[in-house]
Amino acid sequence: MSRFAKITVVSLSLVIFCYVALGYVLGKSDDDKAYRSLTVYGEVLQRVQEDYVDEPSLSNVTAGALHGLLESLDPLSGYLSPREYADFKEKQKNNTRGEIGATLAKRFGYVVVVSVLPDSPAEKAGLRSGDIVEEIAGFTTREMSIGQANSLLTGNPGTAVKVALVRRGKTEPQPVNLTRALIPALHLTADKIDDGVGYVRISALQTGAAAELHDKLQQFDRQGLHKLVLDLRDCARGPASEGIAAAQLLLSSGTVTVLKGQTVSRQEFDAAPDKAVWHGPVEVLISPSTSGAAEIIAAAVGDNHRGDVVGERSFGAASEQKIIPLEDGAALVLTVAYYYTPANKSILENGVVPTVEVAAVPPELTGDEPGPAPLGVNQLPPKDDPVVHKALDLLKSDTRKAA
Repeated sequence: MSRFAKITVVSLSLVIFCYVALGYVLGKSDDDKAYRSLTVYGEVLQRVQEDYVDEPSLSNVTAGALHGLLESLDPLSGYLSPREYADFKEKQKNNTRGEIGATLAKRFGYVVVVSVLPDSPAEKAGLRSGDIVEEIAGFTTREMSIGQANSLLTGNPGTAVKVALVRRGKTEPQPVNLTRALIPALHLTADKIDDGVGYVRISALQTGAAAELHDKLQQFDRQGLHKLVLDLRDCARGPASEGIAAAQLLLSSGTVTVLKGQTVSRQEFDAAPDKAVWHGPVEVLISPSTSGAAEIIAAAVGDNHRGDVVGERSFGAASEQKIIPLEDGAALVLTVAYYYTPANKSILENGVVPTVEVAAVPPELTGDEPGPAPLGVNQLPPKDDPVVHKALDLLKSDTRKAA
């Protein structure tokens, strides 16, 4: 290590030490733990610079520390380097950027598939909820943020990207080639599924989905369908505002959700009687691939005893993120607020727990079997779907609660 580098590190450590000492002298005892953490970081940095086998790159060490710091907070916070943030902004300007049609999150330290859109490149290539994405374009996802992963997977339509997947029940990664494509706007699937029962599947709560649901529910009522199965399995996209608006169509009273964070003022979203259009019985279907805005709907129905939530615990991702640019051109993707259920449970931390638990795949078949494939566009679930079957049984009882 050069003499100049040693002097720089020692000087930096002294500055940190003096800052901590000054804070303590000024009586900032409430932040004592934070100051102590800074001194520990300074000490570790100095030891790395002085004792590591080779002279490390300070920028790489800092970037690695920031990645680890943000990933320790929650699955959706992350760090974008100056190059990655510049690439992100450039791709955001391009309205014709291609993607693979998969929603991702962090679990077990790796990027995992939460859900795939029907008829998307991801679905056609066989990606399933629960797959671990070990590599993207030759880069390991072990220290990769979701922002980085999505940036690598987006690009010009028609271009290819290679990923390595670890399937459910497997240990060895499998290479998969994906061709990016423009993902068209997805519409609801709605039809009669049983005597007097309407079925609606929402694959993505994109802008306008709540308005489309509003029209479908009114159409069901005119057709004499007065019971509803709302399928939110594999629904993991869309702004929270669409989930709130959709939930208000089903509730005439009660709380839909609450948003709060350290710097975000508490916001309570309530049912609005004039917005409710569906007053008949309703069953909501969820799965581990239900995430984000769809979780708000499920929690609102379940916690307000408006109907049953049938299936398996949802993924847990309903929250708000903020992109904070840094002086060096990098950026933080930081979770600033959680959405809470009407029972005051954080959706990101707990997911939505079904009121009636039903596994989509029988336990004896889950070993090496891939997760169930998403239904195609305008495709109704098969008659032997255990979750749908249970929901229909529940609707036949006389105790279903109406709005």
